[in-house]
Amino acid sequence: MQPQISEILATLATLTSARTKKHYVSQGVREPMFGVPVGVLKPIAKPLIGNQALAEGLYTTGNYDAMYLAGMIANTQTMTPDNFRRWMQRADCYMLSDFVVAVTLAETDFAQTVADEFINDPGEFVQSGGWSCYEWLLGSRKDHEFDPAHIQQLLYMVETTIAHKPLVTQHAMIRFVVAVGVSYLPLHLQALHTATIVNQLLAPTPTKKPTYADPLVNITQAINKNRIGFKRRHVRC
Repeated sequence: MQPQISEILATLATLTSARTKKHYVSQGVREPMFGVPVGVLKPIAKPLIGNQALAEGLYTTGNYDAMYLAGMIANTQTMTPDNFRRWMQRADCYMLSDFVVAVTLAETDFAQTVADEFINDPGEFVQSGGWSCYEWLLGSRKDHEFDPAHIQQLLYMVETTIAHKPLVTQHAMIRFVVAVGVSYLPLHLQALHTATIVNQLLAPTPTKKPTYADPLVNITQAINKNRIGFKRRHVRC
């Protein structure tokens, strides 16, 4: 292990938060981890941004906090699709697949191609990461950067397959639908239609509690707040 990585791990170990660790565990994060709040990671990441060799080393430690830090400092100008395939295969929870790998991938020129590949992978976290990447892309890039026919095809895929997907993938698909409805004007109405179908397919019953955030409600709230067309300035924190 690189000396610098050992030093960073030692520093992270002193910054653990019991409350944060408990939250991470509740979200499916697995050991090893320290439970360092993201806000505490930011000043550590700042002088390391762009150091891809260090990012790779941190990610391969398997420690959740180090892997998250790796995503914060990764150099997306030098990463390749194989880098992201390797990172995604090591992502063993949605907080890594959706909020580290997918977020970082969204800053690359090949993001849509790799996200499509992930969406069609059999692994639940890989699938989830693919849908999440589109969520970040749609929420940050101009509408003309997307092929409306392809986004429409993805919406149709949600309508026809979501009922049979693992829960973590369902959540990512729903966030994708909301991203289309809020941030991608060409298919705003289609996203509302898809959201309605999702609600019908996943509707709770007397013996089944709701397990997802209502996409129709989320899009409608954005309409009421005049936020349709919203785009983020930055994807990574």
